[in-house]
Amino acid sequence: MTYILGAIFLTLDQLLTVMKHGVAFRKFSRSTSHRMLMLRNLVTSLFEHEQIKTTLPKARDTARLAEKIITLGKKGDRSAQARASAFLLKPEVLPKLFGTFASRYAERPGGYTRIHKFGNRPGDNAPVAILELVDNHKDLRWEITARAIGREILQDKLRAEKPLDLIKTGVHGTQNIIESERALEYGRNGLLRPKTRWNMQKMLRFRNQDAVSQLSRNVGNYIDHLMATPISMKNLHDRERRKTVTGEFALRAGQSAPGDPRSVLDLSQGRLGIQRPPSAGPVLTANYIFGRKPKKT
Repeated sequence: MTYILGAIFLTLDQLLTVMKHGVAFRKFSRSTSHRMLMLRNLVTSLFEHEQIKTTLPKARDTARLAEKIITLGKKGDRSAQARASAFLLKPEVLPKLFGTFASRYAERPGGYTRIHKFGNRPGDNAPVAILELVDNHKDLRWEITARAIGREILQDKLRAEKPLDLIKTGVHGTQNIIESERALEYGRNGLLRPKTRWNMQKMLRFRNQDAVSQLSRNVGNYIDHLMATPISMKNLHDRERRKTVTGEFALRAGQSAPGDPRSVLDLSQGRLGIQRPPSAGPVLTANYIFGRKPKKT
């Protein structure tokens, strides 16, 4: 039987050769034994450190295998232990797999890994990614969500109170705000932006009861950091007596004041880039906190 592909007449065997049949996974320009040993090493390192940095294609294949091994750890029977022991390169990782990970992901039906794109590698410009286990002690998504919540809570507080009063008394009630926002359904209006609220609900879905208090502590710490940054910059500026024309301490290229939602790329490009309007909410600068007026020239 002959098939027509464009203007070329091919037989069935030739057509199957042209099509990508049987090419399921990446080869990484390595032999089968070398490729499997590399992926086993990456999975073992992921279970040992719970967060690794590698190229994006390797991270995707490593995540696929790590999900299967964690499923074996949740089963916990003799067959699963034998298969996991034959796959992992370090025997000391096995108690962590069948103990820590099995209890951590007991209620989670899947999705035990997360990939963060991390730019390109110098030299060969290969795409780099950070592969991590979900809900680990260095979870990047957890920290990013906590910072977003803290920034939005502080901006809401600054609309009603003066910055110096907040610095003296602090921001309280973050745990109540998190619990109330967690109970809101999708589409309802609240203090947080819908995307931030959705990320928070997703992060807290399969965590234990102490997760809300832990998130509240992280949010409070970041709020304190946001309020302390302009004060420390002002003290450093006054100590060194370096004043600009406007009477404000200078920000480095790409540096943003706390509360400024503009991206670092827009700030670093300056007037050469796209001019996006600043935030309508308060931005924690020395002028805003201490009432410093620009110096007339």
